[in-house]
Amino acid sequence: MSRSVRVVLLCEDRQHEAFVTRFLREAGWERRSFRVERAPAGRGSAEQYVRERFPAELQAVRTKRGERAYLFVMVDGDAQGPTGRMGSLEAICGEYGISPPDESDQLLVCVPTWNIETWLAYLRGESVDETRSGYPRLDRPRDCAPLVKELVEMCSDRALRTPSPPSLQATCTRYQQLFGG
Repeated sequence: MSRSVRVVLLCEDRQHEAFVTRFLREAGWERRSFRVERAPAGRGSAEQYVRERFPAELQAVRTKRGERAYLFVMVDGDAQGPTGRMGSLEAICGEYGISPPDESDQLLVCVPTWNIETWLAYLRGESVDETRSGYPRLDRPRDCAPLVKELVEMCSDRALRTPSPPSLQATCTRYQQLFGG
């Protein structure tokens, strides 16, 4: 399915970028419609980069309502988890005088508890525990391709393998709300 839309991907690192862009391509989005804003490697906190850019990117998407423009954010939950991380994104919006995100925003915020490696371990077939970190990293970010393909199929079928990480289930549910599949 071809979609002529504009997607801004705001993310921490190359693994996040590879994961989300592969998901979107597998789901039928055209790569040329993406703009990626990734934290520069080795220049401070990647989470802070995402958090500080979030209000401006959210505001930009809001000005394009009805134009099929979307903001996808991927940020690790670390010890805060999804709820805490969303709280920090909402708080920084308040600091900039921007209303916090709501259901009407063309926004998908992906917050794996601890980090993306938790989701990757789940997609490899492992049973994961979101209360712990330390799942192994991939050798290369692009190695996530077959795992992402499986996720797209599960998400499209609205049936993640159980037990699924709650943070991944929440992301899949929000994607379905935005795009119906």
